Amino acid sequence: MKPSIVLVGRPNVGKSTLFNKLTRSRDALVADLPGLTRDRHYGHGRVGNKPYLVVDTGGLEPVVKDGILHEMARQTLQAIDEADVVLFMVDARTGCTAQDKIIADRLRRAHCPVHLVVNKAEGMTHSIVTAEFYELALGDPLAISASHSEGLTELVEIALSHIPETGEEEEPDHPKIALIGRPNVGKSTLVNSLVGEERVIAFDQPGTTRDSIYIDFERNGQAYTLIDTAGVRRRGKVTETIEKFSVIKTLQAVADANVVVLVLDAHADIAEQDAHLASFVLESGRALVVAINKWDSLQDYQRDQVKRDIARKLQFLDFARFHYISALHATGLSGLLRSIDEAYKAAMAKLSTPMLTRVLIDAVAAHQPPKKGPFRPKLRYAHQGGMNPPLIVIHGNALDSISDSYRRYLEGVFIKAFQLHGTPLKIQFNVGSNPFADKTKAPPTVSEARALSRKQNRPMSHAGKSGARSRQKPR
Repeated sequence: MKPSIVLVGRPNVGKSTLFNKLTRSRDALVADLPGLTRDRHYGHGRVGNKPYLVVDTGGLEPVVKDGILHEMARQTLQAIDEADVVLFMVDARTGCTAQDKIIADRLRRAHCPVHLVVNKAEGMTHSIVTAEFYELALGDPLAISASHSEGLTELVEIALSHIPETGEEEEPDHPKIALIGRPNVGKSTLVNSLVGEERVIAFDQPGTTRDSIYIDFERNGQAYTLIDTAGVRRRGKVTETIEKFSVIKTLQAVADANVVVLVLDAHADIAEQDAHLASFVLESGRALVVAINKWDSLQDYQRDQVKRDIARKLQFLDFARFHYISALHATGLSGLLRSIDEAYKAAMAKLSTPMLTRVLIDAVAAHQPPKKGPFRPKLRYAHQGGMNPPLIVIHGNALDSISDSYRRYLEGVFIKAFQLHGTPLKIQFNVGSNPFADKTKAPPTVSEARALSRKQNRPMSHAGKSGARSRQKPR
């Protein structure tokens, strides 16, 4: 089990910057804006033979009793309770504040080691800048600069000094599930219901989630990694820089996932933005499951109307499973997880070349590709070219003339034959090379070859006679 290092401090002291440095990533959003981080954000790091987890938390403001700041403080306090090591970060340029003293009083009651870190100390004398922080009674302060990577190696070594060395850990092989959708459709509530605890902030306010939060959990003996993402609005409504970066993080989470769950709000109409998100997932080649949330509070006639709306606007998602759930009351989640497992299995399926070729031959025998001009395309054999999504490569002649309708026919045949439900399937046609394609001049025809042969074999007696006459000397 990797030890967890939790970064704690008031807003805008550089916790997310240090998180990115310790994990050697850019996973955490960083901006000169207090309160940017809200949920707990986990990342992996390593120093020597010691792997560790780094936990970025929101700015701790324990005096606030309600609202989003109160929910952020609850998340931070829960991370402290689960920590192996706490790094309490303060700002060297601001100095010791009253809020730092309140946080220090809470950390002195923590059950794990707490190290005081004075950040933003670049260009300053460390002994002077750390002097005033001794009154927090948390031991010797360590001056660093997260943005300039100063003092980070010493910091990690001190933090992990009581942690024994461990061997190499294998990367877990389990589904990564990204939850995407418009703001306030219930993604964070669904995450908490699946995990079984208040892991992320679920607040009745659009745009609560800003980062993409990776969460490992286990259910029914199966391990999963959930990715809670920020809500994606229509491009014209995205004006703040922070929201633009949040959207980028969401799109990156889709690329990193094996299965994407598109969460829709049953109380809202199926908007054009929902179709855009679904088409982006389809173009990315990710397996897809659609969850229609807040289903429990609808009347029967409203449910029929929602189903008709979905069938009309999302008809291109015929390969995906649709589930009608209530994230708040945790209803319908078992069926949702079964479809996620099915989609993950289909996306990562290994297809043998003999079986693919046999299915291809049967499909062509049942319905041959239409001619284009005097030639009919010939499909000879098929093999698998990749996974997530499954890619089937078909070899033959004149395959560049195969129509889109016949490509869709082959996709349907392969999906039915191998039970590839929940994932898009891609087919790639490889056309046999033409041996004369690189020749600068086309080969001669039969008549041209005969004419050339007659010309080469023509007798040259007249040329010899004229030459002999020209060489004779006059008498």
